[in-house]
Amino acid sequence: MTVNLLEEILQTYRVGPDVTVLNDQLEVPGIGFLPVNAFVLLAAEPVVIDTGLSLPDRNFLDLLRTVIDPADVRWIWLTHPDRDHTGGLFELLEAAPQARLVTTYLGVGIMSTDRPLPIDRVYLLNPGQKLDVGDRTLHAFRPPLFDNPATVGLYDDRSKTCFSSDCFGAPLPSAELAGCNNTGDVPSDTLRAGQLLWAAVDSPWVHTTDVDRYRATIEPLRAMDPTAILSTHLPPALGRTADLLDMLAAAPHADPFVGPDQQALEQMLAGFDPVAH
Repeated sequence: MTVNLLEEILQTYRVGPDVTVLNDQLEVPGIGFLPVNAFVLLAAEPVVIDTGLSLPDRNFLDLLRTVIDPADVRWIWLTHPDRDHTGGLFELLEAAPQARLVTTYLGVGIMSTDRPLPIDRVYLLNPGQKLDVGDRTLHAFRPPLFDNPATVGLYDDRSKTCFSSDCFGAPLPSAELAGCNNTGDVPSDTLRAGQLLWAAVDSPWVHTTDVDRYRATIEPLRAMDPTAILSTHLPPALGRTADLLDMLAAAPHADPFVGPDQQALEQMLAGFDPVAH
């Protein structure tokens, strides 16, 4: 379904019986359209994974209500405290009084520089630890690619779904592709190019790390063998694990990203319509 919120089209769709995607996107000038996903895991103790963009024209809670009554949410898993993951966090904490916030000690510290968290509702969980949500166990892990040291992904051992945070993301050439519900709709070469670009943009350290040690961090994902990989910044990848892991292995050798400089910015500004902007 779709919901009109202040001229933005937000979309929800199911990925299997247990997982709903809450899809948004951002246009990145000169690069493409970046999916921005949050998720609802319909476990016995329902879990919301991330809470959308921190932009004034987004209302994450309204979108969430089309999927689940916030009062029924028991866990809010924050994969990391970047602003594209925390948009509806405090509103959701208020609307879901029984929910606890899953994050790390460092995540609490980062978040508290902006607004204090209710510490009595925090549940600290590190990579390698587990969380029982009633009818399944969620396994916390550190994704191979990440841009925030508080990043913790999760693997649902019942649905065999891997929630990878920013890892595997890709800017895509159109809004339609950024909003599609399966990476199978994205041409393979377009998908791989976008993912390698995102790896260079979001995790630039991958070009300077020890390649063998980095590639060893991919093996736990291979052992998981998930049937679905859900990234914040990619349409759902269903049955594509081998391809995505191959992309991760190639990331250290991708071209480093160099963004526009001031001269390029001035050229872009000169091309804007002064009436429209």
